[in-house]
This record gives sequence, C-alpha cells and structure tokens, in this order.
Amino acid sequence: MNKLEKIYYATKYWGLEYCYYILYDRIFHTDSANKFMYNYNSKISSDQYEIQLKKIYHMETGKKLDINNPRSFNEKIQWLKLHDTTLLKTKLTDKYMVREWVEKKIGESYLIPLVGVFNSLEELDIDRLPEKFVLKANHGSGCNMIVNDKKKLDWTEVEKNFSKWMLINFAWVQGLELQYKDIKPLIVVEQYIENGGNNLFDYKIYCFNGKAKYIQVIGNRDIKNHTAKEAFYSVDWEKQDFTLTYPRYEGENVKPKNLQKMIEIAEELAKEFIYVRVDLYELDDGTIKFGEMTFTPASGFDIWKPEEMDIILGEMMELPTSGN
Repeated sequence: MNKLEKIYYATKYWGLEYCYYILYDRIFHTDSANKFMYNYNSKISSDQYEIQLKKIYHMETGKKLDINNPRSFNEKIQWLKLHDTTLLKTKLTDKYMVREWVEKKIGESYLIPLVGVFNSLEELDIDRLPEKFVLKANHGSGCNMIVNDKKKLDWTEVEKNFSKWMLINFAWVQGLELQYKDIKPLIVVEQYIENGGNNLFDYKIYCFNGKAKYIQVIGNRDIKNHTAKEAFYSVDWEKQDFTLTYPRYEGENVKPKNLQKMIEIAEELAKEFIYVRVDLYELDDGTIKFGEMTFTPASGFDIWKPEEMDIILGEMMELPTSGN
C-alpha cells in the first residue's frame, strides 16, 4: 500500500486530526501520529478491540480483515491477538520472566547469563557492569542497547531511550498486541555474546502448532540504524525464495553445527502454542543460546515477498475449529 492510501484510510477511520499528525511527522520527523494512536488504543474498552483492530489492519495492509474466517498468516495473527492471549503468553513475552520457564523446559545452560535486573536506571551502577553487556527493557519490542565497549557508552542516550521505553505499554503502541498489557517494566542486563568475525546470526524458527517449518536467518544487524540482511531456510536447510523485512543474503549461509538440536529446542518450547517464533543463537563452539519467543511478529502487518507466502504460511497455522 502506498503512502497516499495509508493517509486516506487513516483519515477515514480517525479523522483529519490523525491525518494532520501523519503529514506533520513526515515533514518534521516527529512521532505525533504514533502518540495519537497509542492514546486512542489505551482508552478503548475491550469490546471495541475487534473493530479497532480491523481499522488498523486495513490502514496498515490495505486489506479488509475477516476475523471470523482468517486465511493468511497476518490475518491469523490478528485472530490470535483477540482470542488466544493468555497469562502464559504474557509471561513468555516478558524478557525476564520467560527465563524461569525456559530453564524448566530445556535447562539453564541455554540462557544467556544474567548480569542483573533493575526497576529503574537509578538502581543501575554502571561501574559494576562488565565492559560488554546488553541492556533490555523486558516489556517491549526493539528496546535494546548493545554495549561492546563501556568506555564509549553515551549514558545520556541510555537515559533518553529508557526514560521513554519504561513509560510505554506496548499493548497500545499500534496493533493491540495484548500479551504486553500486564507486564511490569524492568531493565534487564545480560552478558554480551559474540562470535568471531562478527557473525552472530539470529535464527528465528517459525513454529506452527508445535512444529518448526521455516528458519529466518538474520545477520549483519545494526540495531541503531535498523538494518540487516536475511534469508529463509527450510528445516532441512534448503534456502527459500521468499523474504520479509530486510535485503536477502546472496549465496548460502553456513548451516548451524547443531541445527537439529535447535529445531528440537524450538519445538519443545513451541508445543503448547498455535504459533510462536522461537529465536536462538549458536556460538562458535556450537553452544545454543535462547533469545526470545515472539507471538505476534510485526504485529501481523509484515509484507511478505512474494505476497502469496502470506497465504501459504497461513495455511500452516491451524486455528481451533470454533474460531474459524
């Protein structure tokens, strides 16, 4: 969908004020439209969620959402938001609480070592932190800062980011990702992990009804500038033709040493869920580390290339019969 179409639907559903904010943001690089949507979402009652989600989906994708007969991957993610948000999903979306559950399921050795967890930046003594570490807000998406040299850390930037992140309830950011709603915000500090040659790939394993189907490999990541490269593979490590967010890797990615074990781990963690993406890392020595579990990737608004992959992946996701 082009920008003019998005502005049209934005105006249709939320009026000229929201349209004005979109245009203002494009000119002055501000965030007024997102703030408008956040405030709107946070004030509606639960019986309005379905109507609101249909409006947002139409604005983001240009397609009407049939919530009663969803077919595509993105449509079924919307169904899951409304009908399959559970206390367990909230716990596993929490980047701190998920650690306890993962430890019980597969063992502590798969967790990235924890440096500490804090209620606020005021509790965090930077002098006691290692030279390399990762800062995370536990209750949201994309709220990470990777520190590979503490001496070069801009603490002003840390304060700026976390003062904003800690006040956000990510359920209301845009697409009603309700599993975020009741997470208590914390600051998590994890050990920095790396591989030689700066090739720490992120293996995102797409699991449908407990079975791994595809592996999205992401590398060359620059979190600050939101850039990376990606490729999709089958569970037999056959490169696929479709892509999603980032430019596609040319050539072949090196097959993980413990690919089958990674798949087994993902399926063990995924077996209770209709859909979940399990993110793992593999270190140079073959050690596997858990990253996170994602139930609503890109809030179900991702653009698949080619577009028919949205339907193909949707067919892999079996919803309860009563919900279709």
